[in-house]
This record gives sequence, structure tokens and C-alpha cells, in this order.
Amino acid sequence: MIKTSATTLLKLIGWRVSFSLPPRDKYVLVGAPHTSNWDFPLGLLAMWASGLRVNWVGKHTLFKGPLGPLMRALGGIPVDRRGSVGFTRKVIETFASRDQFVLAISPEGTRSLTKQWKGGFYQIALAAGVPIALGYIDYPRRLIGFECMFEPSGDIEPDFKIMAEYYRDKIGKRPEQQGPVRVGNVAGKKG
Repeated sequence: MIKTSATTLLKLIGWRVSFSLPPRDKYVLVGAPHTSNWDFPLGLLAMWASGLRVNWVGKHTLFKGPLGPLMRALGGIPVDRRGSVGFTRKVIETFASRDQFVLAISPEGTRSLTKQWKGGFYQIALAAGVPIALGYIDYPRRLIGFECMFEPSGDIEPDFKIMAEYYRDKIGKRPEQQGPVRVGNVAGKKG
């Protein structure tokens, strides 16, 4: 019922979903570009329409007050970006302890313009031994896609080149807020 309702609603508002990921029980799902508050509800609808059961990472302030329980029920996991080291370890442990776990993360970490992506999603995937799936939202085409998956090699620069090429033609709602797909400081980065 949720899948049909989400698909119908997306069609009514003029959006399509392209889903062609191979079946996997565990992976990190990158969501980019992230330039608008609209990315979240559209992304949730697309995941439901695709039949994906996903947990997602959100700023801890989204989970305060009366909306907190709803955000958790929707699969949300709060992160306080002021001290996320424990968060990364906790997520890696969650991957190890569950038979199925898909974690969606926006590597920009904000809707504002950034000079580079945060590398936590990459560290999590590498340490947990899970692939990275690339999801996008493309406003000019009104298309949300989950179409590419790869195993992180541990050599971050070439892996980020794969992602930069993939996202090259994906455009957010506010293109001026869309930064480059470039790696930031990551522990263990080669080069």
C-alpha cells in the first residue's frame, strides 16, 4: 500500500523514480545533490516507491520535540555533527549486527554550498565491508534514481572520481548551492 501510494503521489506531482540497484541486504546509499529542504520528502517518497527499507542520517535537531518519534519511525538516525566519531563506530557495529541494513547519507552534510564532501559515508562502507550505492535527485528532469553500486577500494581518490563522474549531470533544486564531488579530510586517505 505504501509503495503504491508513494508511486501515485510522485506521478501526481510530476516526478519519476529510476531504480536498478542489484539486490543487496547491506549498503551505504549516497543521496546527492542535497540543495533543498524538498530533497528529504521527495527522497522518502522515492525510497517507498522503490520498495527500499532505508535508515537515514539527519541532523540531531530534527529529532527534538514532538517530531522526534516520527523521524525515528521513518528510519531516521540522529547525528550531532559536532562529535560524530562515536556515531561512525556505532553505525559500523549496526552493519555487523544486522542481516539487513541500508543507510542513506547526504555526504554534503548540509543544503548549503560546500567545497567538498564529508568522507564519513566512505569510511563506514569500507570498515563495514559494504558497497556504496549512488542515489540522486535531478530537478530539471524531475527524476530520482538509485542506479549505480560499487565496492569501495580503499583508495579514495579513484573512488571519488567514479562518484564525481556519476554525479556530473545531476542537478539539484538550487544549483548554486551544489558543490563539487571532492573528498575532504578522511582518516587513512592515500595520497
